[in-house]
Amino acid sequence: MATTTESTTGSTEMRRLLLAGPDFSLASVDPQSTPGFDGGKEQGRAALAAGAEALSSLQEKLFAESRAGSEIAVLLVLQGMDTSGKGGIVRHVMGLVDPQGVQHHAFKAPTDEERQHDFLWRIRRQLPGAGLIGVFDRSHYEDVLIHRVRGLSTAVEVEQRYGAIQQFEDEVVASGTRVLKVMLHIGKDEQKVRLSERLDRKDKHWKYNPGDVDERAYWDQYQEAYQAAVERTSTPDAPWYVVPANRKWYARLAVQHLLTVTLEDMQLSWPRATFDVEAEKRRLAAT
Repeated sequence: MATTTESTTGSTEMRRLLLAGPDFSLASVDPQSTPGFDGGKEQGRAALAAGAEALSSLQEKLFAESRAGSEIAVLLVLQGMDTSGKGGIVRHVMGLVDPQGVQHHAFKAPTDEERQHDFLWRIRRQLPGAGLIGVFDRSHYEDVLIHRVRGLSTAVEVEQRYGAIQQFEDEVVASGTRVLKVMLHIGKDEQKVRLSERLDRKDKHWKYNPGDVDERAYWDQYQEAYQAAVERTSTPDAPWYVVPANRKWYARLAVQHLLTVTLEDMQLSWPRATFDVEAEKRRLAAT
């Protein structure tokens, strides 16, 4: 079993490899690769299970600090093409921590009410409260990705939205919330396999959306849109991490590592007791 130090070192190295730096090129990322992990599927699943305790403990510390007055939180933004595994991340990574410390929201097409406001209005309403790990399954990035590809907004407006997103995320970070942005990068052929599985299995029909096939016609344009979004909105305080997602087990492990290291960076600690512990032990013993 790996020691805590070894685990932390491995997570830090994986984070470095997944970081979308200044010279980032999405086209050069192999969606089948497993940066920072040399094992296979079984080893990956074992590593995910082994990392659950550390992540759970850190999440509990985050939650406990909020009960002592801390206003810090974490926001995990999950973006990716359809079938890239966002739901699996929520189930297999976030499902390993205490649900009372998680705030999850899956953004769909804007409602009529939401369309009457600025595109960030509905996003602000779902930001995590103090002590929580917020998870966005899709996010405000839909309003630049789809709008750019489908021409729902002008090129000028899309460019303005990049700036608005940067400013918004700067404000979120300044408020005490760490922002962890993850793009799950799946290959076109792998997506076809996953869509086929949804059609072949009755228990997956509910997940199938005929519109997903239509969107495949714009695959290259979406790759260009993701490249632009990462370039325009990756900042030191809110960087992008691009996780190869053809192997579901690896994507889940990578996000677990990224979230664990993010929480470790926050130097969380258990709040001090607001009462005399020894006196309370004596009182309890006397009952």
